[in-house]
Amino acid sequence: MDVTLPKKDLIRLFGRTQGVADKKSTMPILSNALVMARGGSIRASATDLFMAVTSSQPATIQREGLIALPAKELVERLKAMPEGLVQFSVSEGSTVLLKAVGAKREFRLRGMPGEDFPTLPQPDESSTELAISPAILADLIAKTSFSISPDETRPHLNSALLEWDGAVARMVTTDGHRLSKYEIDVPGVEAKFSLLIPLKGIGELRRLCDELRSDKSTDAPIKLLRGGPNVFFSYARPGEESLLAIKLVDAQFPPYQQVIPQRSDHSARVSRASFIDALRAMSIAASERTGSVKISLAGGTMRVSSENPDSGDALDELAVEYAGPDMTIGFNVRYLLDVLTVIDAEDVKLGLSGELDPVVVSPASDARFLGIVMPMRI
Repeated sequence: MDVTLPKKDLIRLFGRTQGVADKKSTMPILSNALVMARGGSIRASATDLFMAVTSSQPATIQREGLIALPAKELVERLKAMPEGLVQFSVSEGSTVLLKAVGAKREFRLRGMPGEDFPTLPQPDESSTELAISPAILADLIAKTSFSISPDETRPHLNSALLEWDGAVARMVTTDGHRLSKYEIDVPGVEAKFSLLIPLKGIGELRRLCDELRSDKSTDAPIKLLRGGPNVFFSYARPGEESLLAIKLVDAQFPPYQQVIPQRSDHSARVSRASFIDALRAMSIAASERTGSVKISLAGGTMRVSSENPDSGDALDELAVEYAGPDMTIGFNVRYLLDVLTVIDAEDVKLGLSGELDPVVVSPASDARFLGIVMPMRI
């Protein structure tokens, strides 16, 4: 193999493999990126057997070839190269030589035979494509990913539910203590399906969307395809094609419609910025073990307080629009801050029923998003 490409193109090509290559696997080959130079293009792939990414772009190829190289070490060495062209060549066996064109710096990196790399999943030829804007997909993830459970032993909670219902795209997540739901209209794109995407896949999707949104040279959509147990996200922009494959979670997502209260007996409206500021202040004095704060509502006043038997107490008051009975509810302060942080509105509405009932947090004038936070006993 003998290929020459600009350093920035190589870093972009192999940078995606780092997030997917499995450095902790008992299979050493999975910590590698598969590199193939053939037919006027160079292709980089990585997989952890649950997720796979492949990117390719045109390149000047003097000699074709196939090799597997440690993904992390490869990117580190490419970043250390001077700006400009880099010659990428297999010198002997499974060792690659990285050499700066016009400079003296070079690296040798030992790899493995490319033929040992696992077969990568591919979408079915009959799969229906669905085009979605990176901005919309990024918005769905940003509004809901905070409430995905990090517990991999509970796959039904360690994932995000992506639903497409007519022209509405919806994402729902829950960790058992809180739930978030966000939906957005996608005019001109109609479908009917639901997918359960694991947390690691959601993280990789977020990085992909952020990269595409920051690239002002293209506004190409991401194409979603189904294929057996996997979902595929592909995109193309000038000189580059990429495919991200994610193995779907084979589990039953909780019946979230039953968790969302059909109605709330009372509601309170409060400035989002003021509420966040008060909660952050109270969190300083909150118990490190429970992170609990108390919200007390009476007339037009909200009292936010925290108690810590080891270090002392804290109290703040906010103006609020509230006409219900006096009520005091305990919360995990982080759960409230997480949901308030993703809301864009100036004011938020709290839907309340009782001191031990779920609280609905939503923008005061936007029904597309809602968060459910379970209270704590105080």
